[in-house]
Amino acid sequence: MIDLRTLREDPDRLRASQRARGEDDSVVDTLLDLDERRRGALSRFETLRAEQKTVGKSVSRASGEEKATLLERAKDLSSQVKSAEAEAEKLAAELDELIYTVPNLVEDGAPEGGEDDYVVLEEIGEKPSFDFEPRDHLELGELLGAIDMERGAKVSGSRFFFLRGVGARLQLGLLNMAMQQAIEAGFVPMITPVLVKPESMKGTGFLGAHAGEVYHLPDDDLFLVGTSEVPMAAYHGDEILDGSALPYRYAGWSSCFRREAGSYGKDTRGIIRVHQFDKVEMFSYVRPEEAHAEHLRLLDWEKEMLAKVELPYRVIDTAAGDLGTSAARKFDCEAWVPSQGRYRELTSTSNCTDFQARRLGVRFRESGGKPRHVATLNGTLATTRWIVAILENHQQADGSVVLPKALRPYVGLDVLEPVR
Repeated sequence: MIDLRTLREDPDRLRASQRARGEDDSVVDTLLDLDERRRGALSRFETLRAEQKTVGKSVSRASGEEKATLLERAKDLSSQVKSAEAEAEKLAAELDELIYTVPNLVEDGAPEGGEDDYVVLEEIGEKPSFDFEPRDHLELGELLGAIDMERGAKVSGSRFFFLRGVGARLQLGLLNMAMQQAIEAGFVPMITPVLVKPESMKGTGFLGAHAGEVYHLPDDDLFLVGTSEVPMAAYHGDEILDGSALPYRYAGWSSCFRREAGSYGKDTRGIIRVHQFDKVEMFSYVRPEEAHAEHLRLLDWEKEMLAKVELPYRVIDTAAGDLGTSAARKFDCEAWVPSQGRYRELTSTSNCTDFQARRLGVRFRESGGKPRHVATLNGTLATTRWIVAILENHQQADGSVVLPKALRPYVGLDVLEPVR
């Protein structure tokens, strides 16, 4: 959640952030009013409680008429204390409920606007030129015996699929290569849970406006994660980390589940937008003052991975209105997809500053200092969708696919050959 102290000291910063996101900035005045009333009620409660204690001590020393007067006053104060305490708790609950709906403060420099208002920062690599009509990834996947959408739909419904044969080997090789890169960069590898408690999902900002995208198991009150960011963010919940050991870096491998609510009719062909996929995700806990530099490091690690699979791509600075609840800044890497003649997102890295840490209670302490909230960041290192770009950009006229050199040892093949 946003920091109340920052809100009080610089409310115009939140107003500007809300406007950049296309959100209502009047919430700032409502928050300030609730906060002022809550603090007033709390102050009144504390003053009355202090007087109640003083009167209570005086009663034992008094006698006669004075004691009767003090007892009457004590009774009156008891009622007032309860009323003031109830009012402070009510206002605190209202403030908490509202503040959980307010997205993170946008980082200075992020573009304003919505989904289409991103800024292209750079384009890397040459788009392939074919002397034949290129196939899309699904046709290639079927020729290679790698992707089976038909049986996926038969078994599980639309937007589910089987990866089989070289398709399964390609995904395992890709994710293993990503994990190995993360390990070499100092990340601790993790296989994370895919079911989490509501407080973990809420703490990372994936409920509320995004609740429609999440699978919920009501009988167990557990949620299927859409990214291993969720369990990795909650991993150190309610802990105080060793400041001298920061940054903490983890690389999580998990299956991910998304309902894709509101995306009906979009990307229905193939495995671009599906309900289940696998992903290796980087996650960092750092000092807040280090967050911006760490964000750029995560982007560099994503670019290193994209270079290994020899894909043409571009980097975009995502506009404020498309950041989601938790991110203050987000960079996406989008690979060229020949069959569509456009770039499609393969990676995303977000700086969530101390927003998630405040919700989840993750702090750190320097030697002799007071605990402070950490900053959290995340970044995709590889996912099932990468198969789309790898197949299409490296295809040959006969339907075979020449694998990038760096990927070959992990897949155990140089070329994927058609099976029919």
